[in-house]
Amino acid sequence: MTADGLPSFRPHPAALTPARRRLVDRALARPSLAAFAGLAVVVAFFGAQAPELLTTGGLASVLDAAALLGIGGVAVALLLVSGQFDLSIGMVAIGSALVTGLLIGQAGWSAWPALVASLAAALAVGVVNGLIVVRSGLPSFLVTLATFLVLQGVALAGTRAITGSVRIEGLGSAPDWSSVTAVFGSTVQVGDGRFRIALLWWLVLTAVASWVLWRTRFGNAVFAVGGARQAAQELGVPDRRTTIVLFCCTAAAGWLIGTLGLVRIGGVQGGPGLGTAIEFVVVAVIGGCLLTGGYGSAVGAAVGALVYAVARQGVVLAGWDARWFEAFLGVLLLVALLTNGVVRSRLRAVPRW
Repeated sequence: MTADGLPSFRPHPAALTPARRRLVDRALARPSLAAFAGLAVVVAFFGAQAPELLTTGGLASVLDAAALLGIGGVAVALLLVSGQFDLSIGMVAIGSALVTGLLIGQAGWSAWPALVASLAAALAVGVVNGLIVVRSGLPSFLVTLATFLVLQGVALAGTRAITGSVRIEGLGSAPDWSSVTAVFGSTVQVGDGRFRIALLWWLVLTAVASWVLWRTRFGNAVFAVGGARQAAQELGVPDRRTTIVLFCCTAAAGWLIGTLGLVRIGGVQGGPGLGTAIEFVVVAVIGGCLLTGGYGSAVGAAVGALVYAVARQGVVLAGWDARWFEAFLGVLLLVALLTNGVVRSRLRAVPRW
């Protein structure tokens, strides 16, 4: 293993020249490289189609859309690197926001205690997901899909039974709501664009996740578990604990996404969350994560969120039919999967030290 947590490789001398070998090694060590290239392409393309995308207002709209996607995408990326999936994160976001809203609006709690309680509930979901996966050996894709269905039914039916609706409003009357707004809902006006504090949360979490993944023992464990779980177990890597912690991270990211949305509109509207979870996986894959695990980066997922947001806002600003975004996204995802396939083949073909 290198200091960054990636396996060390030595190409066959006949296969690669020294210069090409160095180039391949550098490219493989930077999973986000393809995402940066994709970002340059979509910015150039939609910048030409809709020049207002490159204004301060356009930049603010792109970053606002990318921030929430990036928060979830970074957490999901770390889980993908370990070889696992989480399809419940979107419903955790909605469910935790509903819990916060019910505690404030129906139980009369102050905002901060309600947020702490909803965070604890979200982390409990992460622990349950992780325990089921590591103890049963079932695919995390199916486990978290089941969790999503359970959460959707309990959260929406329970909220309707209590309030008569799946929408909760009027939370701004809580006595400590102003301090909550300062932390989760602040904005800054720059030119004709309004930048939200979600952007800061996204950048900080990306930086922390990158440091943890590449510079800590835990990050080494994530790569080891995703790259060769059996070998990692034989070497004493705490694979079960690592998996549970990562599921808690995605649950915490879901709580943060739900809280940011809750504070932004002063309420919450319950609804399906599976589409959002799939978006997070798409963002992580566009950012360079392999679906088979063992390869990826938090920065790549953050750039993938930018690619996604630029394409979505670019389609709108260019005046295209919104359905073109789905087609464009499909092309992006296909290119990312093909690129990742080449990377996976290269990783398998190059013998280790």
